[in-house]
Amino acid sequence: MIESYHFGRIVIDGKCYTSDVIIYPDRVDAGWWRKAGHSLCADDLSDVVAFKPQVLIIGCGSAGMLKVPPATEGYIASLGIELIALPTEAACKRYNELYTKKRLVAGLHLTC
Repeated sequence: MIESYHFGRIVIDGKCYTSDVIIYPDRVDAGWWRKAGHSLCADDLSDVVAFKPQVLIIGCGSAGMLKVPPATEGYIASLGIELIALPTEAACKRYNELYTKKRLVAGLHLTC
């Protein structure tokens, strides 16, 4: 469960992270980075795709600077994965609503 999020800082199950993360049901991968920085591409999600979630939540940053291009949206949809892209604060709230109900992964950009 995500306990708190503030610009540049997130607490998940009692542990604080200060770099972008991917949350799986059984672990948190800290230090997530995209090849193109603020643009999410399919290659950035290879481990996520291998996990085969029902839902992928993307936290696009406090100000929504991380973009999910149409090609990436289409790729995720073609795999039968529901994509939810929101500013990170809203993405954290949505994650907490769904994490016990769906096979869920979240990629969260913690800053801009």
